[in-house]
Amino acid sequence: MLAVRPIIRLWPMITAALLVILSTTVAWGAPVPLPSLNIGVGTATRPGEVATTVQIFLLLTVLSLAPSLLIMTTSFTRIVVVLSFLRTAMGTQQAPSNQIILALSLFLTFFIMTPVWQQINQEAYQPFKSGAISQEQAFVKAVAPVRKFMLTQTREKDLALFVSLSKQERPRNADEIPTLTIIPAFMISELRTAFQIGFLIYIPFIVIDMVVASVLMSMGMMMLPPVMISMPFKILLFVLVDGWGLVIGSLVKSFG
Repeated sequence: MLAVRPIIRLWPMITAALLVILSTTVAWGAPVPLPSLNIGVGTATRPGEVATTVQIFLLLTVLSLAPSLLIMTTSFTRIVVVLSFLRTAMGTQQAPSNQIILALSLFLTFFIMTPVWQQINQEAYQPFKSGAISQEQAFVKAVAPVRKFMLTQTREKDLALFVSLSKQERPRNADEIPTLTIIPAFMISELRTAFQIGFLIYIPFIVIDMVVASVLMSMGMMMLPPVMISMPFKILLFVLVDGWGLVIGSLVKSFG
């Protein structure tokens, strides 16, 4: 209440100042200007204006799909799934939080995908920027390194599945496989690999849970939750074996 009293005392002064300003503007006939915003669709007079509008629309569409493209065509899926399995296996609830897992997955994705993006910059963006190649050629050269990365991480069985589902003719080589067929096959392969790594991560923690539950039952402490006792041992084991280094190192090496 003491902090509010000075503010209450200032209200008469503020009101008087506003009345003086309003009366002055009315007396001089100069109303307070208000900003306005007009958005309209006009008639194009040249074909180039239509082409520019279409290019802006396509650019905005690509920018809105950028997060999905980052998830679908990079190593992000495998990393975030494995880290989520790790947190669940340790039983630490929300430690680390979702924000930390996503941030770590994102920066690991940048670390793994840097050679691919550097190749895109050297072979596609820089020549296109200097005018050495056209926009269509730059797009083809930019997609090639991403396709190569996805194909090296995709199982042939998954590729064959989506080729058969699309009812296309059997491609003679990898260059004839459409990119829209490679992307879902790559994501399925990434999920399969992530679940395999997650299963291996679960094994030592399950052993600790079983040992703790057996000891508690033998001591007659059946009302005590085993998870409450086993979680500190899980954290201790994970720290002693340098778990973060092992998990992150295995994840990065799995893309080699």
